Amino acid sequence: MQQDSFKEFVLDQLAGMMPVTCRAMFGGFGLYQRDAFFGILHKGRLYFKTDDHTRPAYEAYSMKPFQPSDKQTLKNYYEVPPDILENEEELILWARDAVQVGRGIK
Repeated sequence: MQQDSFKEFVLDQLAGMMPVTCRAMFGGFGLYQRDAFFGILHKGRLYFKTDDHTRPAYEAYSMKPFQPSDKQTLKNYYEVPPDILENEEELILWARDAVQVGRGIK
């Protein structure tokens, strides 16, 4: 999937939790809900912000942290499992958790 079509797909999947905005970063896009930076779109993959409480769900799917280069890994952002990405309702639940982590609530 091309970067732009993947971005549109993700934004469509997250439409139920608007407003979600997208800003260019890391050679991809950052996802925001109002002031909370909660996700990254990069090379056809979606990553959500995690913490000690939410990260185990990603690890249970054997998902890995965001690695924009061989020398850099952002251990607070984990790839969203494909099963979750394809399920709009589940994706929104995971995204809401990521927004709360982004706001320091969770």
